[in-house]
Amino acid sequence: MKIDKIIEKMDQNDLKTIIILKPENIAYVTGFYPSSIAILILKDEPVLFSSKMDLEEAHQKSSIAVEEFKSLSELRKTLQATIQGKVGVEYSMSMGTYRKLCGELPVELTHIIEDFRAIKSADEIKKIKGAIKIAEDSFKNLDLAVSEDNLAAQIEYNMRSAGSIKPSFETIVASGPRSSLPHASTTSKPLESPLMIDWGALYQNYASDMTRTLIRGGEKEEEIFSIVLEAQQKAIEAIKPGVKASYIDEVARGVIEDYGYGDNFIHSTGHGVGLEIHEKPSLSFKSDEILEKGMVVTVEPGIYLEGKLGIRVEDMVLVKNQAQVLTHLPREILF
Repeated sequence: MKIDKIIEKMDQNDLKTIIILKPENIAYVTGFYPSSIAILILKDEPVLFSSKMDLEEAHQKSSIAVEEFKSLSELRKTLQATIQGKVGVEYSMSMGTYRKLCGELPVELTHIIEDFRAIKSADEIKKIKGAIKIAEDSFKNLDLAVSEDNLAAQIEYNMRSAGSIKPSFETIVASGPRSSLPHASTTSKPLESPLMIDWGALYQNYASDMTRTLIRGGEKEEEIFSIVLEAQQKAIEAIKPGVKASYIDEVARGVIEDYGYGDNFIHSTGHGVGLEIHEKPSLSFKSDEILEKGMVVTVEPGIYLEGKLGIRVEDMVLVKNQAQVLTHLPREILF
């Protein structure tokens, strides 16, 4: 069982207990995704403390015992009376919560759960593929004679209608000169070329993430587009188990630098996707992570010419003996 493997890893790290508040980590361990405060005390006999608002659903969905959460101070007394040995806490725990909950307990920061989450099970991959299908289907039969706002609304409506819980992140639609903004918010302006669209669905709590840039065929647009495609393809070809995540970034960045646009590639090459839209591993020059079978990552090089244009292409890839591209929409789409 998943929880047995986690507890075995805790023992190897001399941790008797881990206190988990991050909703995605709770969902990973228990199968229940809380909508309000919940605290998972992970130990030999784990307990999920859920707020009264979520209590009924927690009892229905959690794979471990559930009790009602009443207050941090009350839970702190329980922990102090029952916990022995070193306690693991998440990096994301706020200082305020730490002070109220952990007190004088001997603690150690840990990312054990995130490490487990980086390697997807067959069931998780199936859910990610479901999120991808919803996102790709939402891209069909769009009306492009509209504004950025309207196009984003069309895509999000299509995803919700097809079973997405919500968009996995705020849909990005940036056209014309605004496409040089990698994370642009949509506006009411009419669509222009190039048209960069970054969107994703959330299916059974698992995310998809993809980007397509539509162009009308101007010389500069075609030049930049072909460079980005080459960088992406070479990066995908470099993906396999045992390779440093930073090397994938090095490959993509090297292609773009060779064409003289290195300073215009202003973000990392990709990231893991699962219960969160950004999770381990990071395909960044700063990363010390190693790719392993079962990881799902994005590969999304981009070139951005400030105030002129931006072009990014993003696909999702499963690490197997070599890369398996999970997304299937054509990359070259005329606008």
